Amino acid sequence: MRSLVAIIGPTAIGKSELALALAEKCGGEIVSADSRQVYRFMDIGTAKPGSQQQILAPHHLIDLIDPNQEFSLALYQKLAIQTIEAILEREHLPLLVGGSGLYVWSVLEGWKIPEVPPDQALRRHLESRAQSEGGLSLYQELQALDPEAARQIDWRNLRRVIRALEVCQATGIPFSQLQNKQPPDFNTIIIGLTTDRNDLYRRIDLRVDRMIEQGLVAEVKELFTRGYRLDLPAMSSLGYRQIGLFLEGRLTLDEAIQQIKFETHRFARHQYAWFRSNDERIHWFDVRQDFISQAIELVKDCLRQAEGARI
Repeated sequence: MRSLVAIIGPTAIGKSELALALAEKCGGEIVSADSRQVYRFMDIGTAKPGSQQQILAPHHLIDLIDPNQEFSLALYQKLAIQTIEAILEREHLPLLVGGSGLYVWSVLEGWKIPEVPPDQALRRHLESRAQSEGGLSLYQELQALDPEAARQIDWRNLRRVIRALEVCQATGIPFSQLQNKQPPDFNTIIIGLTTDRNDLYRRIDLRVDRMIEQGLVAEVKELFTRGYRLDLPAMSSLGYRQIGLFLEGRLTLDEAIQQIKFETHRFARHQYAWFRSNDERIHWFDVRQDFISQAIELVKDCLRQAEGARI
């Protein structure tokens, strides 16, 4: 039986740690489902796997494009499916790992993503409106046109709001209704990692402090040197924008660090909108317990059952 394991949950929860353990125990290869790890030169702030981690297990779909290049959900889904199929052909276990709910579910549920090319003139018009009226006005327009799409999009994520409006205007059909689904033909095991909110915030804050110690400021400074400015979508990523504002003299370093922590807390809360505790497809593990050994046993049991069903 062709099987895939997905490891999901909020940022800083321990997904990479579990993925490496499963890769070792089950012969796995890791497929990133992180919307920021696709960018080159953005390593520390995206918690990209380091060279040692990449030696321990093959990693895929990281370092795909430069920060000034466009990347879409449709392209990610295509590359992810191709990568998963190649891993299955090698008779290894694909491990889809990440906290980008849009990316994860597009693969696991087999979304049929509308092929609507970017309309640069419309995007510039909507961006201009956002500057003059505020991003919330565009979000309210999306709520009126497509409340289901609006429910899944954080109103602060201007790029996604504009894309949903773009599709609605180009097709005359709500963006959410165009996302038909055709589930993939492999057995899926979904592992969710969670903890209580105070513990999650503590983990996030520790990660942010480590990123600063590892050289996040120097990494953003190097991006500026390469000509990548804060108006790029990639540079709106958590950490990069705030440190960029510090380098431009618009925040102190302490203010930038506190903003990164606060915004990452908010982002983690939003991630739970994609990964719900009552979703019966997800096997949830509390990371304050011995979650790695428990998750490994669950995966092994599921794989044995799938193999038994095939025989």
